[in-house]
Amino acid sequence: MKRIFLLLILVCSFPAYSQLNVTGTVIDSSNNLPIENAKVLDVGSNVSILTDVNGKFSIKALGKIEFSKEGYAGVYILIDKDNYSKDKHIEITLFPITELTQVLIEDYFRPQPHKYATDAVSTITANDINRGNPIELHPVLNRVAGVFMQNGTLNTNRITIRGIGARNLFGTANIRAYFGDIPLTDGNGESSIEDLELGTVSQIEIHKGPSSSSFGVGLGGAILFKPEYAEENTTQSQLTTSFGSYGLRRILARASTSLKNSNIIVLYSNNHTDGYRENNEYDRNTITLASDFDLGEKDSFSILGSYVDLKAGIPSSLNQEDFDNNPRQAAFTWGRAQGFEDINYGILGLTWKHRFNEKISNNTSLFTSFRNNDEPRPFNILKENTNSFGIRSRILGTHLVAKKKLNWTIGGELFFENYTGKTFQNLYEDFPIGTGSVQGNQLSDLDEKRYYYNLFGEVNYEINKKLRFNAGAHLNQTSFDIEDQFLSDGEDNSGEFDFDPILSPKIGINYTLNYNVTFYGSIAHGFSTPTTSETLLPNGIFNPNIKPEIGWNYEIGTRYKLLDDRVYGSLSLYTLRARDLLVSRRTVDDNFFAINAGKTTHNGAEFELNFTVARLNLGKRTLNFFFNASIYDHTFDNFIDLDSNFSGNDLTGVPSEVTNSGIEFITEKGFYGNLNYQTVGKIPVNDANTTFSKNYELLHGKIGFKNSISNHFNYDLFLGVNNILDTDYASQLQINARGFGGNAPRYFYPGLPFNIYGGININYRL
Repeated sequence: MKRIFLLLILVCSFPAYSQLNVTGTVIDSSNNLPIENAKVLDVGSNVSILTDVNGKFSIKALGKIEFSKEGYAGVYILIDKDNYSKDKHIEITLFPITELTQVLIEDYFRPQPHKYATDAVSTITANDINRGNPIELHPVLNRVAGVFMQNGTLNTNRITIRGIGARNLFGTANIRAYFGDIPLTDGNGESSIEDLELGTVSQIEIHKGPSSSSFGVGLGGAILFKPEYAEENTTQSQLTTSFGSYGLRRILARASTSLKNSNIIVLYSNNHTDGYRENNEYDRNTITLASDFDLGEKDSFSILGSYVDLKAGIPSSLNQEDFDNNPRQAAFTWGRAQGFEDINYGILGLTWKHRFNEKISNNTSLFTSFRNNDEPRPFNILKENTNSFGIRSRILGTHLVAKKKLNWTIGGELFFENYTGKTFQNLYEDFPIGTGSVQGNQLSDLDEKRYYYNLFGEVNYEINKKLRFNAGAHLNQTSFDIEDQFLSDGEDNSGEFDFDPILSPKIGINYTLNYNVTFYGSIAHGFSTPTTSETLLPNGIFNPNIKPEIGWNYEIGTRYKLLDDRVYGSLSLYTLRARDLLVSRRTVDDNFFAINAGKTTHNGAEFELNFTVARLNLGKRTLNFFFNASIYDHTFDNFIDLDSNFSGNDLTGVPSEVTNSGIEFITEKGFYGNLNYQTVGKIPVNDANTTFSKNYELLHGKIGFKNSISNHFNYDLFLGVNNILDTDYASQLQINARGFGGNAPRYFYPGLPFNIYGGININYRL
């Protein structure tokens, strides 16, 4: 009997002795960050464990192992003695489910489910980007509630979040932007987001309002572009070509490979268009590299770099008569001078991640960039060179306090930038029509050094299973040193100015009512420093009285999902109070300067609804409906400019409301398509509210067919149409434009009429 009993013990224990010790790491496909608390299940024994804070796991298993985590699509692998050695360390990649309620966001510590955020945040996936024409960013961003991107040309854009940034003249300001850990926002406070190649982006994350303290606290918020890395254990190449109206041509080539401890992806693209208007040609070449190296259990290292060579004409804005009757023309002086910008732009970032122990880790990034610009304008020819360098470091910790999880981070960012700007006379009027710009005598030569530091700290405490608490603070100081190298006019415009240190606190809570509904609320302080052009008076002298815009944002909201997650969305209500508003004035020679004047109140509501109408073929095909709305009540609270009192007027450059609705059919193989319908309310184009742009509607659509030729080749044929209704509308406004010499003010950039594009994407995978 004893022998039988011992034999049974040996038989029952044999599988355990035959199992292998499997170790590895579970990471997020969109950002290569480790995933904590992912479930690792040995199917044969039904034994499971959870990954640690660095995504590491170790389990005895043989056969099928499943990996799962809420918000991700599950995967499994097969382990046997022939394909696994005891010293092998495997890497498992989980792909986020792209529904708004489940997608993970980059918080101040580690990725967390979107529903647990204490601020208003939206995500855009690579699939969302590819549902339109990837050369254009504005249709992508304009599908996000609270975000409005105006698009005069491919190189003339303005992004606003909740009305912040609407008063900037020629670009995006008051919003922080990052590509990975590399700032896209320069020391000038401006972000050249439109220069980024969208084919290099795996996800865009938008924090609305000044609540993202570890990424700066621009009044509008922060836009985080997450770079795409190579897929695990895969070598592949991709070629995309597309053509369209007005000479549109896009070529994108990508190659990537992933080995045991490293991966690399290289991308080249050329985007070209002849332009809808005169003097509107655009040509951009981009090379981007992203690589990641695993240096052992505690260290990893990544490289991210991009180079852009861009040349684009500047047709400028039109007055009402020209906009209505001949929108394809360039503004007269800009067309005669053949104004353009010729830019060479590069960024490079190196990131080291180190884990001290199970609870504490560090992320440190070194980054540098340069930007050279040659820009003939009717009033002068600008030649500028910018070089920057910086370091950004965060220490992250996870602890238990009263048996509840506490995440914290402390860190800082140092940024140094050297700017050289020279201007010359433009003698185009002295030469025959068609000559274009001709450089004359030098007018100015300024060297400007810009410095800032950011110090930040943040805690996130899980009080109980339903209630989470978040608090943080951000300290910034910005300085400008200007040295006038051109003294022939007898004036020295040199000067030094340090803005006072600005402390920006925030506090937020998140309450989970049940599985389907969460509530959140936050109070956050933010600021935006003036750009270089806003710090200079018309004669080029630095204005020491200019101050940053400062404001407080108060917000409550809810996120919901119903009908087995088929219906999901959010609702948020906010009010933002800003003071020391920067006001721009246009001079007779088409130049600008700024003053601080007034206060604004930004009240608004944002609503998002997503509905999965049908899931077919085990979820491989889905039919989705979406709708979002942004209601803006943004006004001048107290605004007196010279003898004019604009108090109570609507904020210039902000629409009364924006809605987006549409339907999309998504499939892994076969036909797919989408339609997107956008409405934009009227927009005041001057502070006096005497002139408004018309409200308009836009309808965009795209269809395609995806299939595989073999196990290695797949292709995607697509055809898209923008502005199907052929609407006449102003795609961007030059606010507070003034007319001189009897000419009407030039407020309007005409939007593209009906236009079409199509192409093919071919992918080869080993």
